[in-house]
Amino acid sequence: MASLISVHCCPLLRPSSISARTPVPRRVIRRGTRRPLRRCLCSQYADERQPPDSPPQLERLFSNLNQATMEHEPGSLTSAIFLVAGTTVGAGILAIPAVTQEAGFLTSAVTCISCWLYMVVTGLLVAEVNVNTMCELGSGGVSLVSMAMRTLGTFGVRTACLSYLFIHYALLVAYVARSSDIITDTLGIPLWESATLFSLAFGGICYFGSQRLIGAVNGFLVVGILTSFTSLVVVASGNLQWSSLLEANFAAAPQSIPIIALSFVYQNVVPVLCTNLEGDLSKVRTAIIAGTAIPLALFLVWDGVILGTLPGIAGSSTVSDPLELLRSSNGIVGPIVEAFSFLAIGTSYIGFVLGLSDFLADLLKLPSGQNKPLPYLLTLLPPLLLSLLDPEIFFNALDFAGTYGVLVLFGVFPAAMSWSERYSDESEAPVPPIVPGGKLTLSVVMGGALLVIVSEVIKDVMQLQGLH
Repeated sequence: MASLISVHCCPLLRPSSISARTPVPRRVIRRGTRRPLRRCLCSQYADERQPPDSPPQLERLFSNLNQATMEHEPGSLTSAIFLVAGTTVGAGILAIPAVTQEAGFLTSAVTCISCWLYMVVTGLLVAEVNVNTMCELGSGGVSLVSMAMRTLGTFGVRTACLSYLFIHYALLVAYVARSSDIITDTLGIPLWESATLFSLAFGGICYFGSQRLIGAVNGFLVVGILTSFTSLVVVASGNLQWSSLLEANFAAAPQSIPIIALSFVYQNVVPVLCTNLEGDLSKVRTAIIAGTAIPLALFLVWDGVILGTLPGIAGSSTVSDPLELLRSSNGIVGPIVEAFSFLAIGTSYIGFVLGLSDFLADLLKLPSGQNKPLPYLLTLLPPLLLSLLDPEIFFNALDFAGTYGVLVLFGVFPAAMSWSERYSDESEAPVPPIVPGGKLTLSVVMGGALLVIVSEVIKDVMQLQGLH
């Protein structure tokens, strides 16, 4: 009977009051007012929360149902890990050597590991709030809109929406612009044809592909990334100078944080993970930690090879793009870098298209569980047009998205939503906290992001004053 239920989460009811085939209406959070958080019981947490003397209750059930075949399709943990890894390994890795060259490899390695730990914590906080919201709404496919409305109210929703749209459109513009350059250099076709071809190919996979197909494509791209990356390291590391890896300038570390934090963005696909893995937080936790550990290793090796191969680069700010210098000094490296860049952008593009289309579908209050053309058109067309208007937008888009988008939406907001959910007098969340440390951890997460944002604002204002 369970496989015939077409919703992701059944309501908390007594067995005698409802049958397994009874349709369950989806509850909708009204805009304009903050809804009190209500207590509910989820399947794997029911035994922990239910009082021993309470009447028997029907546990909530999270399930992925293929509405065409009416078959249960449980999410694959391997596919989830590949989705996180593929989303994380994007255009940000290409900019890491440029922003860390002044700090040196040792400093940048410490910064990378710190940013990785920070982004793992914020991703787990997003997962915790998302599963609680799935319980409350009785449905999967819950985006940041519903999560913010449930925990932070109208102001939180508006701020989250603006930040989310800004990040995703800025990065999608950067991805389309960079990929079209690569395709044009390879095939010799105009930029507008390259950008259109890339958007149609990868956007079509996201729209028409099933979970299994998208997982397979992501897995194939991630394997290609690892293969091209290994080839690049082998070819470029022949002139590696190990002494260069010990250079450190910790005073220059703060300026690299926005780009490094941007390089670890994957939180936009956490709601997709929670739905695909049927609310199983143990699997979600594994997917997040393992899926981000792969990019961390890639980032460290990548940065070490670039900074350690080019003499005099570490500790210097005179070279604008060390990657371009490496390509010009070694003819074999160029094609490998192009292949690695394209594959990395492709995997990240898929993750961001899936996340943004789900977000827009939830924002437009479209039914979950089926693809609609409007969210995908709104996801694919604006980045395509903007990338054609300004083909040189790549680095500017990354910088602004990292500073003013990522640290707000995926730094401040997860901690703020979790704080509201955990410590509001009106709430009693069904899912136990999966990030330890209580208020201290949440304060550190919010305070760290705000500190970087304020420092970047001050720096930008001073630069503008210097221009005048």
